[in-house]
Amino acid sequence: MGSVLIKRTFSLFLVISFVISCAPTQLLIHTAKRVDKASEKKPKTTGRYKVGNPYKIKGIWYYPKIDYNYDQTGIASWYGPGFHGKITANGETYDQNALTAAHRTLPMPSIVQVTNLENGRSIKVTVNDRGPYAFGRIIDMSRRGAQLLGFHQKGTARVRVKILADESRYLAHKLVNGTKLARIGSPIKTDINVAKPEVASENLAPPFGKRSISVEKKYKPRVIGNKTLDITTNPSPGSNAEVFKKEILPTNMYVQAGAFTRYGYANRAAARLEELGNVKITSARIQGKEFFRVRAGPINLLKDADAILERKIMSGFQNARIIVD
Repeated sequence: MGSVLIKRTFSLFLVISFVISCAPTQLLIHTAKRVDKASEKKPKTTGRYKVGNPYKIKGIWYYPKIDYNYDQTGIASWYGPGFHGKITANGETYDQNALTAAHRTLPMPSIVQVTNLENGRSIKVTVNDRGPYAFGRIIDMSRRGAQLLGFHQKGTARVRVKILADESRYLAHKLVNGTKLARIGSPIKTDINVAKPEVASENLAPPFGKRSISVEKKYKPRVIGNKTLDITTNPSPGSNAEVFKKEILPTNMYVQAGAFTRYGYANRAAARLEELGNVKITSARIQGKEFFRVRAGPINLLKDADAILERKIMSGFQNARIIVD
């Protein structure tokens, strides 16, 4: 009986020793896992003010510059999952859930107003990256921006992109330690809140001879538990943004081969585009100067516009782009 008791006691001692010895090992394993997970979360980096040097995309040169009069229409796309957490062109950590965008030539950062001409939604975003890399796109929105503008599922949208000069000047002034970048007579405002761009409404100038555009309906985001809302009618949960729904007139899409200051140059360009059919020369005054624009269209499908644009760029019209009017 005594020997049995001794054996049981010894066995119990071995079990307890094994458990005690395993405890530090388990602790080390769990600690290592926590360290590994922490190392996976890269710290966000703060960007710098940058205009940048000329660069080439698919054989086309782009020339970044300060342009506080920038106001163009075209096609927007979006980018996100494959770039989330990577470094943008001005040194920030890209966050696909932030309201940012990539632009080919505007300074970084700049604040721009992007309006979806197909549904009337309009938001402010910060340009902090270069792109898009497709010929027929004028801006690449973050995934969040595309969601709020209502084209996340579709992938593209007809948009107007307009730089907000005061906000952009203020950001530039702040990041370059007080260097005055504003032009003479255009002082930098210091009471501008650019901490977090929000969704906003904007009254667009109507096409010539058309009635004005008015705000039709206003939507507020709704949160129902953890349910994801239909992004085509409301922002997703947690945005704290308001979306204005406006009445939008139909738009037309064109491929513009170029804008020329002399009619003779425009006429020769139009002659080279005869095979496209429906090529027109229109006149427009931009900042007091007359330009003759050579356009093919209207074009109904984006894929057709993309195909025409690529052909024209490859045939020598390197300033060709898609226009929405």
